[in-house]
Amino acid sequence: MSAAVIAVANQKGGVGKTTTAVNLAAALAALGKRVLLLDLDPQANATSGLGLEKAAGGSAYRALLGEEPLALKIRPTAHERLEVIPSELDMCSVEDELGRLEHRILRLAEALKPILDEGGRDVVLVDCPPSLGILALNALAAADFLLVPLQCEYYALEGMSMITRVVDQLHASGTNPRLRLLGVVMTMFDGRTRLSQQVVAEVREHFGELVFETVIPRTTRLAEAPSHGQPIFDYDKYSAGAAAYEVLAQELCARLLTSDAAPSQSGA
Repeated sequence: MSAAVIAVANQKGGVGKTTTAVNLAAALAALGKRVLLLDLDPQANATSGLGLEKAAGGSAYRALLGEEPLALKIRPTAHERLEVIPSELDMCSVEDELGRLEHRILRLAEALKPILDEGGRDVVLVDCPPSLGILALNALAAADFLLVPLQCEYYALEGMSMITRVVDQLHASGTNPRLRLLGVVMTMFDGRTRLSQQVVAEVREHFGELVFETVIPRTTRLAEAPSHGQPIFDYDKYSAGAAAYEVLAQELCARLLTSDAAPSQSGA
């Protein structure tokens, strides 16, 4: 069975997108899943968050242009069963170059196909840039599922409206009719504030069962871990953040198993 390709995306920055991609990848690997994390963000925070250097020529850049196989960029990590395709600064210019090419939003799907056909992996997580430019559209065009991290602050739902419209457009155009919203994960939750509780309640009211039961807390340890090049499980495995991402990974696995029965609507 081919790996499930999950795009972790939100056009708003600072919502815990990369934190979720990195820690979810590590948690899934710890659960025995064979995971490939593709860092598609030119900021390369997922790359450094796993302790990898941003090496020249190490990104998906040339593969997206059709100049070399994407598989050549796969690197091991310190975690068993977790591999990564790093990002680096050259990804900053790839959007301009892709904009001049045919089938520009299908480049990642084409580059990923040999890796998926090869098998040997259960999940491919794609950490998208905080925008809905060509790189993010490539991720959505290549993905089976969309996972949206939403920060527990005002305007959270504003970040969903545009991305769900894009999903609908990818369906309507036939570009990627299989793309489904796997779920919404609430991040940076502070149980001491009424605001966090109100935002979670509002999002649950709007999206129902598409919202994961697990919420990711706002913690200092989660914020510190990337500066040490470590997922939270290495930095502080007994922290509240580590516990939350472990439970989220379990919930995500259960949702993937029943995805055929899950709502296929965006929820908007």
